[in-house]
Amino acid sequence: MRPPPPPPPPPPAGAGGAPPPRGLTAAVLFVLPALLLLGALVVYPVLFSVGRSFFDASGSDFVGGGNYAEIFRDPVTVKAIRNTAIWVVVAPVLLTGLGLILAVLVEKIRWATAFKLLLFMPMAVSFLAAGIIFRLAYDEDPDKGVLNAAAVAVHDTFSGTSSYPGARAREGQGLTQGRDGSYATGAALSPGSSTALGLVGVGPRDLPEDAVPATGAAAVPAAADELRGVVYLDFTAGGGGAQGQVDDGESGLPGMTVEAVRDGSTVATTTTGADGSFRFSGLDDGSYTLRLPGSNFAPPYDGISWLGPTLVTPAVIGAYLWIWTGFSMVLIGAGLATLPRDALEAARIDGANEWQIFRKITVPLLAPVLMVVFITLVINVMKVFDLVYIIAPGPVQEDATVLATQMWLVSFGGGNDQGLGSALGVLLLLLVIPAMVFNVRRFRRSQG
Repeated sequence: MRPPPPPPPPPPAGAGGAPPPRGLTAAVLFVLPALLLLGALVVYPVLFSVGRSFFDASGSDFVGGGNYAEIFRDPVTVKAIRNTAIWVVVAPVLLTGLGLILAVLVEKIRWATAFKLLLFMPMAVSFLAAGIIFRLAYDEDPDKGVLNAAAVAVHDTFSGTSSYPGARAREGQGLTQGRDGSYATGAALSPGSSTALGLVGVGPRDLPEDAVPATGAAAVPAAADELRGVVYLDFTAGGGGAQGQVDDGESGLPGMTVEAVRDGSTVATTTTGADGSFRFSGLDDGSYTLRLPGSNFAPPYDGISWLGPTLVTPAVIGAYLWIWTGFSMVLIGAGLATLPRDALEAARIDGANEWQIFRKITVPLLAPVLMVVFITLVINVMKVFDLVYIIAPGPVQEDATVLATQMWLVSFGGGNDQGLGSALGVLLLLLVIPAMVFNVRRFRRSQG
């Protein structure tokens, strides 16, 4: 018998190899929800913003390119563009460099996983929480801001603090104030004489614990070759007493620096004791002026104004680095793990040191990964909003503003000009698109 004929071939898929109608319908049904969400959340807002940018604040009058021209006329918006440029130049470069260095160093330590986890943990913190954390850390009050507390501690360790920042001389008691904040006796003194230098403006609770009454010290006469005196608080608790005289119970001011000046030059320096007494011995005959240097009355060092107009942008960038350094390190570390170890070992066998291996082998081989990390950070930096808005105080908000914060402030934060805000949004989109296109093309080339 002849074998049965083969089954007929399946019908053609259609012109151009298109799927059968049933498969096409299923594909459309699967893709449709994503297309609807993409259109509602991305395409429509972009098109609406582009159209809204050509109208005025009320949205009723067509102004053409007026909003775009206003971007470069408004000094605050120009400052936002400048700050955004600073962010784009500084933050991605620092993050990529830090990530590369940390990724290389982590390979050399034993607890690499724990170290990576520690550095990556800030990524789990929201930008809102991170902004609040750094707003407190940057507080100018050393009792609240940890950075200023550290700055004050270091400063006071090496420079010391003033003895009596609120003290001042009582008017009409023979002490004149200089431009540098110092006080000097108006009348010249000579060896063998003594004087009392009364000050006010020091609260009894602010006196040092070792301070004792100055009455006894004021009664001690000076020797023929010495100049003696007492610096005291010219204030009697409960009232009474005579101004310019050391009354019973009036406290000496210990730790006060006193200088003996002759012909405009300081010839001797001493420090007052617990009762405020001081003396200069072995002085030559002649006239001297006693001076209390301004360092005795200088206000205490309060630290650095991190959130002032000058440092607010670097301060916010520092907070951003704290959050994203772990991200950069992990991505670069993943690329580092794929490097051919035979090339590194061959370089070591040929006598290359670690710096030469890092510069001439590791970095060139990691160049594609470094570029992806850098471009990703550039895109992210252009959209930074939370940290700037939360960390920068109201008075310096304009000094720290970037395009994203300025867009929100103009549109909803009091400006109520959504035409100008939409123009800022379109500008931000135009700045981000080249970086996105570059990243996508590079990804396609790597896949091909």
